[in-house]
Amino acid sequence: MAARIYKPAKTAMQSGTAKTREWVLDFEPEQPREIEPLMGWTSSGDMRAQVRLRFATAEEAVAYAERHGIAYQLFDAKPQQARKTIAYADNFAFKRRESWTH
Repeated sequence: MAARIYKPAKTAMQSGTAKTREWVLDFEPEQPREIEPLMGWTSSGDMRAQVRLRFATAEEAVAYAERHGIAYQLFDAKPQQARKTIAYADNFAFKRRESWTH
């Protein structure tokens, strides 16, 4: 029974940073997934694969894992790059130096 502790990355489907501030503890699967013959869905008898615990800090997640005797791997969070904020109207400004094309 091993677990991963990490800070999730921003998904490509959103521009905000929702659900990226918390640390997540996921359990590694103990059994491989099986293909269900009738419908073709993938399934697993491993109930811990469905559990995802969220913590405010990495220290809380590590303390939880140690308190419950769970072997874990801690993955450091990558620093987010600062985004340059510009207004949409800047595309049409008179002070713009390069030409505006599609």
